[in-house]
Amino acid sequence: MIRSLTACTTRHAWKFILLWTVAGIALTLVGQSKMYSVTEPDVGNFLPKSYDSAAALRIAEDKFGAKPDGNAVTVLVAREDGRRLAAADGARIDRIAAGLGKHRLTMENPDDMPSFLLDDHSQRPVVRPVADAPDKSFRLLSVALKGNNNDPALQDLFRDFREHAQKEFDRAGLRSGFTGGLADLADTAEDQEDTEKLVGILTMGLIVLLNVLAFRSVLAALLPLLAVTIIGGAAAGAVVCTALLFDFKLDPSTPSLITVVLLGIGVDYFLFLLFRFRELLRADPAARPRDVAGECAGRVGAAIASAALTIVAAFATLGIASFGQFKVLGPAIAVCVLVMLVASLTFMPALLAVSGRKMFWPSRSLRKQPRAGMSARLGERIARRPFLFVAASVGLLVALSAGALGMKMDYGTDPGPDDTPAAVTAEEIAEALPGGVDSPHTVYVTGEGSKEVTIDRAGLDGLTKGLKAVKGVGRVARPVLNKEHTAAKVDFYLDMDVQSQRARDVVSDEVRPVVSQAAPPGTEAHVSGQAAIFSDISEAVSKDLKVVFPVAAALIALILVALLRSLLAPLVLMLAIGLGFTATLGSGVLVFQHLLDRPGVSFTLPLVLFLFVVALGTDYNILISDRIREEMGRPGTARQAVAAAVRHTAPAVVTAGVVLAGSFASLAVNPSPATQEIGLVTALGIGLSSLVLSIVLVPAVVAMLGRATWWPSRAGRGSGGAHGRHGGYGGHGGPGHQAAAPAEYGSYAGTHQQQAYGSPYGPERGSGVRR
Repeated sequence: MIRSLTACTTRHAWKFILLWTVAGIALTLVGQSKMYSVTEPDVGNFLPKSYDSAAALRIAEDKFGAKPDGNAVTVLVAREDGRRLAAADGARIDRIAAGLGKHRLTMENPDDMPSFLLDDHSQRPVVRPVADAPDKSFRLLSVALKGNNNDPALQDLFRDFREHAQKEFDRAGLRSGFTGGLADLADTAEDQEDTEKLVGILTMGLIVLLNVLAFRSVLAALLPLLAVTIIGGAAAGAVVCTALLFDFKLDPSTPSLITVVLLGIGVDYFLFLLFRFRELLRADPAARPRDVAGECAGRVGAAIASAALTIVAAFATLGIASFGQFKVLGPAIAVCVLVMLVASLTFMPALLAVSGRKMFWPSRSLRKQPRAGMSARLGERIARRPFLFVAASVGLLVALSAGALGMKMDYGTDPGPDDTPAAVTAEEIAEALPGGVDSPHTVYVTGEGSKEVTIDRAGLDGLTKGLKAVKGVGRVARPVLNKEHTAAKVDFYLDMDVQSQRARDVVSDEVRPVVSQAAPPGTEAHVSGQAAIFSDISEAVSKDLKVVFPVAAALIALILVALLRSLLAPLVLMLAIGLGFTATLGSGVLVFQHLLDRPGVSFTLPLVLFLFVVALGTDYNILISDRIREEMGRPGTARQAVAAAVRHTAPAVVTAGVVLAGSFASLAVNPSPATQEIGLVTALGIGLSSLVLSIVLVPAVVAMLGRATWWPSRAGRGSGGAHGRHGGYGGHGGPGHQAAAPAEYGSYAGTHQQQAYGSPYGPERGSGVRR
């Protein structure tokens, strides 16, 4: 099926190129304009309904018509001369605040986007007073804007409001500062704009540089980036259309994850095709490039399809997670990978067919057979001493895995840069008021089991007294009843940073037991607020990781068994992948938790490592395994087949791995500790997968096991097989081409072996390792 598809693609190459270009542009417009319409900025909404904070949010909405607002901005207003606020100052502040609430903010459309692709955020902000500092040094206001706080258009609207508000306060002799919600996000975006541009340029430069070094070609360096850009736009648009069609929301981090996934696997798959395309062109200089492109895509396409479907299956297991942030990530990434798979079997082969030998201009590498390089020498040494390489690789991975002992999860939110205007304002507020004053927590009380009961304030005295007695609770507000007196809410403020682990411990271990015991008879009480939500998230994530990982591992193993038609080979790959994952996680724990003395590693780190290290590591392992199996179908020993497979596959795997690792390592410049962890640790994991697992450990194990690797299948046995018969690229050569291919692949018969590999095995040694 794959060969038929790729043959059709290369016969009608220009039609497929035009189709992908048009589809890519159209879906890119949809994706860019509607991405923030299908994302959910409030992480609390991803919690299952059974969790305490989720139940509190439902009561807040059903009984009080309130929804949590992650956009809310806290505005600090003080006198320019630094004196205490007088009554007249307070009156001026309230008057200006009322005027700001009546001023309509109008969103601009500088790019003249079509109205059906544009989300118009024009609105009047809701401005209300919050509190005064105990020493009357400033007054706090709250400003709310509707919309997705991650949407750059809404952030621009906030900047317009901030500029207008600053002018109004300046005229009255007052100074103002903005922090929290949109203010933090807008300031962080401005602070990181130049850095992100620089990192993007360096990442693209790294990809181009590596491709230039690998192929000595201008087109081969730039075309993969152009193709991945078009495919990436199409995939992002497909994700948005899927979310709109099935009415589910994505996590705000999904767009950036999509970008990294597509860049990684897209460049990987194109590199796999390019290396094999060049190899087949060298094997038969007289062959038509269109035929070679079709055969190349047919061969490599099988491995790509296997790897891509394995990734899809791995992400599909996230569907069983209880935490919605994980649950929606699975379909999104699966759609992206499927789009990239289709492009790898259609768009990329079409580009190869059209470009032909010009793909490698001005390099002259197609005119001569390459000399044995580092990959050839590595393959020879692995084949000669496989046990040594297995012992060294396993020893390294086990040593790194030991670092995971005592791992702790950090569920703190990213504070962002500490020198932005929003951060400076937050610090000024913290010096005068308790840490949780700008982020209250609330106890919601309603009838037990959704029964309608009448609640009065007197019945809540025990609850308020219990809250006041909790160490860590600074102030408890008077209870507020809804109109029907069927529900009540009690706000309380923590005297600590609500983003800290201590705040989460206070809420989960002390506040919730007190609230449960002090709730009036016949009622139930639930706690909401940032610390409460993240306390529940930590519990949900811990449960999900214990379920998702084993199920995903079992599913990947079953798929490998079906694809490789073997029991032993999938076991080897799964053990290698598992060691790579634990070694990567252990490295992260060792560095960030033990050496840098952080509270723990980010709670998203294990999942991100699972997505990229395990899934993409499987890509590399499938590619090398597929090539080893192909080489075993030729005359010669199993160890000679391993040497040949490493020689031809290692350059593609290493180049792809370095590109992807470099992309992740660029995140180290991000001020967010969690993002730094994800970038550096994932880069290390990709490096281990490509440099240790795929081209050292797996080939060495196969060299030890020989053809028994494919038991109970008889794959790789015999003297010829399909690949051995067809030589360079099956079916397009005829008898005259059969001699050219073995020299390229390293024929294992007679003197060709010595010419291709510099006789790593003498005649006696060669006969001693035959399996």
